[in-house]
Parts: sequence; structure tokens; C-alpha cells
Amino acid sequence: MKIALGQINPTVGDFSGNAAKIVQFSLRARDAGAGLILFPELSVCGYPPRDLVERPSFVTRNRESVEKIAAETMGIAVICGLVTPAHAETGKSVMNSAALLRDGRVDFIQSKMLLPTYDVFDEARNFAPARSQQLFPFCGSQMALTICEDAWNDKHFWDRRLYGVDPVEELVRAGGDFVLNISASPFWLGKRELRRDMLTAIAKNDKVPVAMVNLVGGNDSLVFDGSSLVIAPDGKIVAQGKSFAEDLIYFDSRTLTGEIHDQIAGEDASAYEALVLGTRDYVRKCGFHKVIIGLSGGIDSALTAAIAVDALGPENVIGVGMPGPYSSEGSIDDARQLATNLGIRFELLSISEIYEAARCTLNPVFAGLPEDATEENIQSRARGMLLMSLSNKFGALVLSTGNKSELGVGYCTLYGDMVGGLAVISDVPKTMIYRLSAYVNSRRPVIPQATIDKPPSAELRPDQKDSDSLPPYDVLDAILEDYVEESRSAEQIARSHNFDLDLVKRVIRMVERAEYKRQQAAPGIKISAKAFGYGRRFPIAAKSEL
Repeated sequence: MKIALGQINPTVGDFSGNAAKIVQFSLRARDAGAGLILFPELSVCGYPPRDLVERPSFVTRNRESVEKIAAETMGIAVICGLVTPAHAETGKSVMNSAALLRDGRVDFIQSKMLLPTYDVFDEARNFAPARSQQLFPFCGSQMALTICEDAWNDKHFWDRRLYGVDPVEELVRAGGDFVLNISASPFWLGKRELRRDMLTAIAKNDKVPVAMVNLVGGNDSLVFDGSSLVIAPDGKIVAQGKSFAEDLIYFDSRTLTGEIHDQIAGEDASAYEALVLGTRDYVRKCGFHKVIIGLSGGIDSALTAAIAVDALGPENVIGVGMPGPYSSEGSIDDARQLATNLGIRFELLSISEIYEAARCTLNPVFAGLPEDATEENIQSRARGMLLMSLSNKFGALVLSTGNKSELGVGYCTLYGDMVGGLAVISDVPKTMIYRLSAYVNSRRPVIPQATIDKPPSAELRPDQKDSDSLPPYDVLDAILEDYVEESRSAEQIARSHNFDLDLVKRVIRMVERAEYKRQQAAPGIKISAKAFGYGRRFPIAAKSEL
């Protein structure tokens, strides 16, 4: 039988829009001769719905949408993700489920057994796990229908398993000869390769074909890359969906032949496409059409602007230069040149008068005290005020421009450069900022070379350089990666890189002291295995002994 994978981009809570998309893809697949189409995990309501599932109206709309989809997709069987009522004694109101729709009705329901509670996942908070799972017959096969994490506990692949049961193993042992997996598996660098290898191990070890359809799109901090796969029992990939785009993929369940669609290759290109998709969907799904970016002439704001233009189009991006008393003419020129190269609107608003007025107001209180970071931060906060004023007036979302290295050690100003509705590059280390900027310019040279070449500086005091306060970024990023993403100790980090132990401890103390800032930051787009945000939950009021 010809089977289709409907790799779609739903919006959380948009039942009518999601249902219409499922129906549209189903009818396209039916007209192309497919007898079955699979859609991703929770595709009817969007993923992750989080505490929305506690609202009875949400669950009701979800079920009504499924019934509507069933009625409008006659002639093709449809598998889609939805929430279903849970047994009262579980203490949860719903389960994360998959429904087989056939002949205008719900013919079969399978619920998720393994509920992840690590990193960005907190499914045990919202869902009850399935007690058991069953096979369903389809076109001469016994189908083992699983939902995302249900396929992530193979003892042949993982050295350390998180669950005591393997749903795939149990379904195959019960006679399943074809594994179907509907997923909402978020992207991070290396995740596509891990996912492919893990599914390949299942296909080869259990000697069954595996078909996985994955969600695509951005929802809050998460980006889903799609990259759906069909893998034969010998481990060969026989069908493949695009990365970071909606797609409709076909394969034959008997001959195990199918369509191979090109995916984005390379770490830098993948990271960039994830940031573009995450920005586009965050802005649009939140109801905005335009964005505003403060352009300093530096590389962080330049990369953010390039991402925004690729995500939304130049007509929807406004760049704002805000020179202060210590801004160089070169920085102003670089910001203006960037805006010209990108084809975006550019406004120049000086903060010098605001800065002097604030100092004049504070002088009686600050009398006799030396100048310090306070005066520097007044400049940053003046810029934040202007950006938010423009946001209010024009109804445009402010994109903040801080990178992961700065956010990690608190080299950023609350209510200043941290203002905004989305922190586009907050999971991109400074060293990767340079790589992604080079990638941007390899496609079309838009970031001025002077912006790339100049030493990084906040330009909040004369001749200021980031290196005055921070270690070199290659050193800082190595420490942050080991500490934040790998949870290594100061001694382990210093030993593995031959770094000075006191330097490593100083960086770690900066990370921990900045927790209060990060918990007030705008949401960012996750592209690493461990991003700052709700996938990394640390207390603010805590003492750490190094």
C-alpha cells in the first residue's frame, strides 16, 4: 500500500487551522493514491499544549476536531495525534494519544506509555501514561503504533535506559511487523543524526520497517525539524522528509521504496535554518507581523537582523541605531550599511540627551560616589526604553540580540539590552555567532566586514572591549559548554582543557550569579542540547561551594 507522511506545522490551540491542514494533506495524499497517512504527535491540538489540557473546553474542541477530520477524509485512513480522557484514578485528566480514523469514524486509539520529564519535557505533569498498548491490522500487516518517546528506550541502543519497559519491544513480541511512530521531537544540533541512528537500530534489531513522522515548526522556545523517515529492516532509509519545512512524503509498505527529499546538511546551515524557522513561527503565531531590532554595528545584532529578514521579509524588519556618548562613527556606519544591505527600514535615535538627563536627575543621590557600571547601564536602559516605545507605537515585536555566552555569565543589562519578546540568538555561543555570520555572507554578503573584524565591545565607556571583563570567547565558550551542557565540575573542565582552575571557577560563579537575570529574560530559540530556559531549572536563591 502507498502510505503518506504528513509533516505539518500546527499551532497550539488552533483547532480549526490544524484540522484544516490535516484534511488538506489527507485529501492530497488520497488523490495521489495513498491508503493511509500519518500525522505527528498531538497534531490536532499542537505540541506542547502544556497546562491547556487541564481546560475541559480544550479537550472537547480536540475531540470535536477529530470527528470533523474523520468525516472529511473519507477514502483514506488517517492517523493523527490528539488528547483523550484519562481514567479518573490516575489523577490526570488526559492522555497523549493517537487515533486511527477510517470510514468517517475513530476506529482505533493508542495512548502514549513513556512520558518524558527531562530537559524541556514535563509530560508526566499533564498526561497519564497508557497501561498497555495493542496492535491494529492494516493492509496485511500488524501495525505497532507508537508515540515519540515510546520508541526511545531500546536496550540495544541506549547504555542507560530511562524506563523499565520498551513499548516497541513489547508490540513486536506480540506480533507487530511494522512500527509506526508519530513524533514531536524537538531539534538541537546533533538530534537528527541521533534520531536516525536510534530508529535504524530498532529496524535492524527487530527486523521490521519503521516509519516516523515528525512535527515541523516553532512553538515558543522549541523548534521541530521534521526530517521524517522510513527505514527498512536492513537499516536502509527508503523515504525521507525535508528539514525545517512542511512536506508530504510517500512510500510503498510492500516494496519499501519511497521518496527521498533533500535535508539541510551541515551544522551551521542547520542551526541557521532552525533560528529562521523559530523566529518566523514565534512572531507569527504570537500575532505579530513586524519586528524591531536595535542595531549597534556589532555582530550579534547584525546576525539577528539577517535571521529576521530571512524569517519575515525585509519589509517587516525595522532596524534602529541608538548611538550614545561612546559610540564610534564606525559602528553607526556599520549599522546603516547593514540595514541598506538587508533592505530594511533604518532609524537613527541618539540616547545622549536621555543619558545626560538621567545622570542629572541622579546626581544629587550619587554625589561623591565614583562612576561604575551604573552609568554604563543607564545607556543600555535608555536604548531599551526607546525600543519598547517603538514597539508599543508600531505594534512590532522587539527582538533582543544577546548571545548565549553573554547570557551565561550575565554580561547583559536587565531592562536594557535584554528587553524584547524573543531572544533570537540566546542559545548561540559567541564563537558560533561568527560562524553563522560567515555562513550568512557566503549566501549573500550582507554583514559588513568591519562588523566581523572589529573586537567585540558594548561601547558603554571609552575604548571598552568585551575582553576587559571576560576571558577570550573561545575559552569562555568551552567552559560554558562543559559546565552548562555537560554538567562537569570546575576541576574536570580545567583538567580537560588545561585551563587555569581559578579562571574556570570565576566563570562558574558568574554563571550562577546571573541566574536571576536569565529567569527574567525573553524566551530564546533552543538549538543546543541544553539551553537556558525552562529546560534548565535552577534556583535563584542558592549557595554553591566550588
